[in-house]
Amino acid sequence: MPAFRKYFTLEEARAWLPELRARFQRIHSLYAELHQLRAAFEAAQRVIHGNGSRPKDTGFEARAQELTEILRGIMEAGIEVKDVGRGLVDFPYLMDGHEVFLCWELSEDDIRYWHPIDAGYAGRVPLDG
Repeated sequence: MPAFRKYFTLEEARAWLPELRARFQRIHSLYAELHQLRAAFEAAQRVIHGNGSRPKDTGFEARAQELTEILRGIMEAGIEVKDVGRGLVDFPYLMDGHEVFLCWELSEDDIRYWHPIDAGYAGRVPLDG
């Protein structure tokens, strides 16, 4: 029984790279904004749970929701997000009838590695090797 609902061809995975670059750039921007807004959000939460007066909207929740939606969209496409900070993703792939992952991270210009499903990043093997 297949472990994944979708398998990518190398061409399909490569076609995702421009979109993934854009999405991870926005994710990283949102992370930076969330970090800056965290103190204001926590203060607003104290007001909500304290005296009941209406706190100002910090924008924290909207950014957190956008971040969640971006990640959900990647995962719903069948791409496995392994490390958000590094922009590390795996694409389920069939290699000679065996399930493996095509592995890519944001710092790389192309998909050049694969690894067995149970090996992780440390088990990366060059596609041409």
